[in-house]
Formats: sequence, structure tokens, C-alpha cells
Amino acid sequence: MDDDLAWETTDSRIDYDCPGFAVREDSVTFPDGSTGQYHSVTEPDAVVILPFTSEGDVVAIEEWRQAVGRVNLGLPAGGLEPDDGDLTAAAHRELREETGYEADRLEQVATVEPANGLIDATHHHFVAHDCAPTADQSLDENESIRVTEREFDALHEAAVAGELRDGRAALGVLRYAATTE
Repeated sequence: MDDDLAWETTDSRIDYDCPGFAVREDSVTFPDGSTGQYHSVTEPDAVVILPFTSEGDVVAIEEWRQAVGRVNLGLPAGGLEPDDGDLTAAAHRELREETGYEADRLEQVATVEPANGLIDATHHHFVAHDCAPTADQSLDENESIRVTEREFDALHEAAVAGELRDGRAALGVLRYAATTE
């Protein structure tokens, strides 16, 4: 990269690897010529879905989040599998697996790097239309999820008030509200 802000990575190794993410240590040379170490989390890219029923309600999830020690209100989301070549197909799969709902139509609306100072992941946001409960949930062994339908306006109000604390969900709801007003 030809940018005077760029760091040069001279070595990289995985310090810790577990299902879902790894911690990477990079040896770097800074723009001023000094050297150092930089640790970050590496994880697969993910899809995040804002699913609407034909009545206009949002299919939301309540999920236990061990890192914060509570049930969190959020949106269906999940990491890409190694054989995923199509983001839309991955979004259909994650919606079905986490909620049992399937969408007539999905549209990709945003791609973001949610915490690019710490994590290398990219999140691909989708809006799903005309979702209906047509399948069974198929949760991973480390997922505890309850499906719920919520009014979009209530989710939007919670996001604006800072009560919708899941960042992926808050971003999806706020972005949708900003683009449809």
C-alpha cells in the first residue's frame, strides 16, 4: 500500500484459535520506522438480516450473550461458512437457521466494518421482505435464541434511546429508518 499512514506487516501469527475467532499478533513497522506488535481478532465475515413479515413487523431474536452476561435483543446474523460464495444465500440460511422464518426477497443494503481497530470482520446487512415461519430453527450448539416479532417503530425508538444495545441490530434498524424516512 502506497500511503504514508500505512504500517508494514513483517510477520504475523495466530496466538489463540477457537471456534468463531482467532487472536492474531502482527509484527509491524510504523511510518516513522519504529517497530512494534499489534494484536487483533480475526473472524469470518458475517451477514445481518433485518427481516420484515408481510404485516410489517420485524422478526427479532433474544439471545444469551455470554460476553456481557445477559439476554440481548438483536437481529438474526451469522458468520459466513467456508463454502459460502453468495452473500444472499448465506443471509437466507442464517435467517432460516436462527428463526425458522424464510423470506420471499432479500436485498443487500450495507457493508460495514463494525470495529476495524480490533476485528477484521466485515458485516453485510440485508433487509428481508415477506418473512414467514416456514421452517424449524437449526441452532448451533453455542446458540440460545428465542424468536420474537416486534413493531419496527418500537425497535427504532429503542435504538435511538440506546436501549437496543446489540450494535449490529442498532445499526441495521437506524440505517433502515434513515433511508426510508
